[in-house]
Amino acid sequence: MNIFLIRHGRQSSQLCNVDVDLAVEGREQAKLLGKRLSEYGIDCLYTSDLLRARETAEIAKIYLGNVDYRIRTELREIDFGRMTGNSDEYNNMAFADFKKKRMELSEDLPFPGGECGQDVVDRVRDVLEEMIHSGKQRIAVVTHGGVIRSIVTDILGMPQSKKLLFAVSLENTSITQLRFDRDYQRFYLERFNDFTHLEANNNLLRRNW
Repeated sequence: MNIFLIRHGRQSSQLCNVDVDLAVEGREQAKLLGKRLSEYGIDCLYTSDLLRARETAEIAKIYLGNVDYRIRTELREIDFGRMTGNSDEYNNMAFADFKKKRMELSEDLPFPGGECGQDVVDRVRDVLEEMIHSGKQRIAVVTHGGVIRSIVTDILGMPQSKKLLFAVSLENTSITQLRFDRDYQRFYLERFNDFTHLEANNNLLRRNW
């Protein structure tokens, strides 16, 4: 069984983890994602309940035909606590000590008033179990960067403090593929942050946001 973890498309606000719709570029990313996934034989589509993820999934679904569609709150982004809704500039100033300590990668620090990586793993675990026992073979999951990093860190047996080692920046609508081996009851990481479908469109890459 294969699970394709997908970061949502570009959102319409750069404020921290606000629940907003997609930007024009995000909708284009979602279309390119859908066209790519149409060749993958996807038989089930999961999404976070946050608007930017749902809109990404619903646009991609147009290209996938009649697939099961499931919305799960457990797949929403890590809770940034008191950093939510702020600009990067404000958070860099107001939470400078936290951000410096976090980049030491020595502890799985929770965001001030929010979650840590293990909190995310704990709430996502039941959804992953649901997928494993669903009978589906190729599942696409539209979720968020913090969730993808935490899941990958967990399946590789790494401490959550090291999750930021997985990519300086996860591209919007990038694909991270997990393969589940039923004989050994374990996940394998097949690929990470694959954004081939965006590479011909420079304006859709995060460095140009």
